[in-house]
Amino acid sequence: MRRLTALFLLSSLLVMLNIAVVPATAQNRQVVNVYSTRHYGPTEAPFSAFTEATGIEVRVSQGSNQALLDRLRAEGDRTVADVFMTVDAGTLGIAADEGLLQPIVSDVLTENIPAEFRDADMRWVGLSSRVRGIVYNPEVVDVSELSTYEALGDPKWQGRLCLRPGSHIYTISLTSSLIYHFGETEAEAIVASWVANNPTYIDSDTRIIESVLAGQCDLGVTNHYYLARLLNENADYPIKFFFPNQGEEERGAFYNLSGAGITTAALNYDNAVLFLEFLSTLDIQNPGENSFPTTNFEYPVHLESEVHPILEGFGEFKLDLTYPATEYKDFQQPALDLLERVGYGMSE
Repeated sequence: MRRLTALFLLSSLLVMLNIAVVPATAQNRQVVNVYSTRHYGPTEAPFSAFTEATGIEVRVSQGSNQALLDRLRAEGDRTVADVFMTVDAGTLGIAADEGLLQPIVSDVLTENIPAEFRDADMRWVGLSSRVRGIVYNPEVVDVSELSTYEALGDPKWQGRLCLRPGSHIYTISLTSSLIYHFGETEAEAIVASWVANNPTYIDSDTRIIESVLAGQCDLGVTNHYYLARLLNENADYPIKFFFPNQGEEERGAFYNLSGAGITTAALNYDNAVLFLEFLSTLDIQNPGENSFPTTNFEYPVHLESEVHPILEGFGEFKLDLTYPATEYKDFQQPALDLLERVGYGMSE
C-alpha cells in the first residue's frame, strides 16, 4: 500500500508540473539509455524515483568524460545512448558542437534552469553545480591566509599543497578558467607557480581531504561535495572548505556542472526529455533523498531550490559567472597543453 501511495504521489507531481507520462510505442519504448560520467553507481536515487513514477527503465553505461565522448563519436548514428550525462559543461559543449547532441524542446527545462546554466540552443542543460575550492585544517592554517586560486603559488605553500593530477577534467576545467580570465601567458605563470611549490598529486578528492587531515599537506583543491559527504558521516569532521576569489572586486569561485543532453541519434527522445525534466524538477518539489543535487550534496541550479543543511553550513559565496559555462569547451585543449608545458603532474 505504501508503495502504491508513493507511486500515486509521484505521478500526481508529474501531472501538476505538466510533465506527461509518455506511453510506449515502437519508437518510444519504456526505457531511456544513459551514458553517464558520474561515478555514483547506475542506480542513483533520482533515477530509481523516475522509474517508479513513470515505469520507464533507466539503463546506465558509465565511463570517463573522454571515454564516453569518444564512444559517442565512434558509434555515431548507431549509438544506443539517448542521454549523454557528464560532470563537465565543456565536454557537453564539445559534443554539441560536433553534432552529437540535438536541441531539446521543453518549456519545463527552460523554466527550471536559468539561462547561464544551459546551452543557448538547448542542446544541453546543467542539472546541478559543483564548486572547486580549497580545503584546509584550521588547526594548521588560519583562514585569513587564504584568498585566491592564484595565491596558491605563494612560496609560503611550498611543499604544503595537495592537487589533482593534470589529466583529470577537474584540473583541466579550473585551468581553463585561468586562461579565460588572464590569457595564456599569465595563466601559465600562475600554474607554473603552483608547480614550483612542489605539490603532492593525488587522483582522488576524498583522499586529498584525508591527506590534509593526516598532515600530508596543509591545503588541498577539491570539489565542495567531497567534504560534504564526510561531514554527513561525521558532523565533527575537522576540515573546512574555503571559496576562493570572494573579494568585492574578485570574480567568484570556479564551478562546473553536472548536466546532460539528448543524443542526435536518440531512439527514445520523448523518454529522454521526460527524464531530464524530472531531474530538473525533483529538487524543488522534493528536496529530500531523491533530489538530483541532494543525493551527492551538489548545489541546485534552480534559484528556488532548497540547499542541503550541510551546504548551508559552508556559508554564502559567489560563483564565477563571468566565465560562461557555454565557453568552457573552447579552453579545454589550451588548458591541457598549458598543464603539460609547465610540468604539472599528469598522474599521481
